[in-house]
Amino acid sequence: MAASAREDGARGQKQGRRGCKHYDRGCLLKAPCCDKLYTCRLCHDNNEDHQLDRFKVKEVQCINCEKIQHAQQTCEECSTLFGEYYCSICHLFDKDKKQYHCENCGICRIGPKEDFFHCLKCNLCLAMNLQGKHKCIENVSRQNCPICLEDIHTSRVVAHVLPCGHLLHRGYRCPLCMHSALDMTRYWRQLDDEVAQTPMPSEYQNMTVDILCNDCNGRSTVQFHILGMKCNICESYNTAQAGGCRISLDQQ
Repeated sequence: MAASAREDGARGQKQGRRGCKHYDRGCLLKAPCCDKLYTCRLCHDNNEDHQLDRFKVKEVQCINCEKIQHAQQTCEECSTLFGEYYCSICHLFDKDKKQYHCENCGICRIGPKEDFFHCLKCNLCLAMNLQGKHKCIENVSRQNCPICLEDIHTSRVVAHVLPCGHLLHRGYRCPLCMHSALDMTRYWRQLDDEVAQTPMPSEYQNMTVDILCNDCNGRSTVQFHILGMKCNICESYNTAQAGGCRISLDQQ
């Protein structure tokens, strides 16, 4: 496995980078769990039946001189720089991306640090423009993304803070509370046009249905349409049928 990791590193250098597809680095991590050498914890986890604890890494191997040594930023034998950024806690080696180690999160984040603050209730670093302007949910990142199922707290993929307060890697609707994840106003207006241009058959034109809006939580009775039913309160189409269809009595 060490040879394979070195081959990956060699290919990376030919392509103008070092390390693996996850990180740019000049060393291999010696996994304390199995004593195997891997470029990073993600490469290790993708090839083994267990996970590498980044905090327990003690030794690394230089990709140039192959000397195994204590984890540090520069090779003690040939002076190879293992990473422009190095965290002695997470043992993260990478090119400089303005990273910083957040003690409250317990891991490194991509900065710059002054652009973020740590919300103690959410227990997560958030952009400064969200300070005092987001809905707090205790330990919101200590769960998997409900869509891709990847751990949100340690993921390298940026999670979006939704208006409902939940976190999501991608998607237009929160699968936890069903609130719209984005400003859907423009799409709702497009649906208005489509509904207007798509008349229902005569047997359905007088049919109404009770709906529950997932965005404002309001209930209303609207005309049934196959393309969607618009909330009478907030004009969202993010609704769910809350009762059976019926024909208006005054038009039977």
